[in-house]
Amino acid sequence: MSAWYRRNGDVLTLTLHVQPGAKRTEVAGLHGEAMKIRLAAPPVEGRANEALLKFIAESFGVPLRQVELRQGGQSRHKVVAITGSKMEPENLLA
Repeated sequence: MSAWYRRNGDVLTLTLHVQPGAKRTEVAGLHGEAMKIRLAAPPVEGRANEALLKFIAESFGVPLRQVELRQGGQSRHKVVAITGSKMEPENLLA
């Protein structure tokens, strides 16, 4: 099991390192104990967080309401919880 995510019943918790203001939104592999995600959105007025949650929802095949930012609203280091996804997080690194 990886250090950057854990599954507890129906809830999947991811530890992320986010880089806003990138050319495009994509998974950029692992960054220490976190999955690195580049975001095309600027870090302005919560836009990067919004874009991140949408990207995670799409990537894991769940509606946006099932993705929650648990920690790191103002930080590059974030913790996100996803409810009801059957997808394994490693698939994003493939």
